[in-house]
Amino acid sequence: MSPAPAPGAPGFQAIRFQGRALDIEYRIIPAARPDAEWLVFLHEGLGSLSMWKDWPERLCAAVQCRGLVYSRAGYGASTPRAPGERWPVEFMHRQADEALPALLDALGLGAEKPILFGHSDGASIALLHAALHPGRVRAVAVAAPHIFVEDVTLASIEQARAAYLDTDLPRRLGRYHRDPDSAFWGWNDIWLDPAFRGWNIESALADIRCPVLAIQGLDDEYGTLAQIHGIRRQAPQTELCVIEHCGHSPHKDQPEAVLEAMAAFIGRLRD
Repeated sequence: MSPAPAPGAPGFQAIRFQGRALDIEYRIIPAARPDAEWLVFLHEGLGSLSMWKDWPERLCAAVQCRGLVYSRAGYGASTPRAPGERWPVEFMHRQADEALPALLDALGLGAEKPILFGHSDGASIALLHAALHPGRVRAVAVAAPHIFVEDVTLASIEQARAAYLDTDLPRRLGRYHRDPDSAFWGWNDIWLDPAFRGWNIESALADIRCPVLAIQGLDDEYGTLAQIHGIRRQAPQTELCVIEHCGHSPHKDQPEAVLEAMAAFIGRLRD
């Protein structure tokens, strides 16, 4: 294990994933109680540790939890994609089944049964991790999750491609990623690959045994309410939180509403 960083400071943890040695950027958010539950934050398809900004700290403080925030390989300051590497259709399954457990084990958190908070692609990974490793998760909260591919999603991802090619989006992403091309094209290429059109994780969700909170904005430009309703069909214990005047990033667009929903959800876990 790498030397632990000071509480709240970013550090790096070495893991092996898909036959490669990777350095994963992470940060630990301490709590006043040493036995506080852990919240693990899984970022969106263009996200990173730094792109969460102060949201993890705000949520951890509101619910009195410890936190783990990290950048998946290819993002933030973590190891970028290998030259020419294209992610496979099952890339989120691999993150959920192999990469996340490897990181938690390396950090000594494998037995902690954390609460997962995932956004967009990170939400899909959180759901898959809970389905594939039900004994390792206490609960899952997902914001703007994807469980199948919608036309509206692909249309917005195509618009993102045009913006990356024609605007200063690469420079802006460079504030948050050591290799913005690695982050952008890893995500964009697989989502727009014709083979990905049939990606669907609905059947896997029936294996989730823990409580689930599914959050969706009514104005989400990357998905519709069919996503969270589909989660509840497969995992009937799912609680739905639909937020008005809210796009694809509920924790940014309506942070107080998400904080309130999360506090109530975690409060029920503790009852």
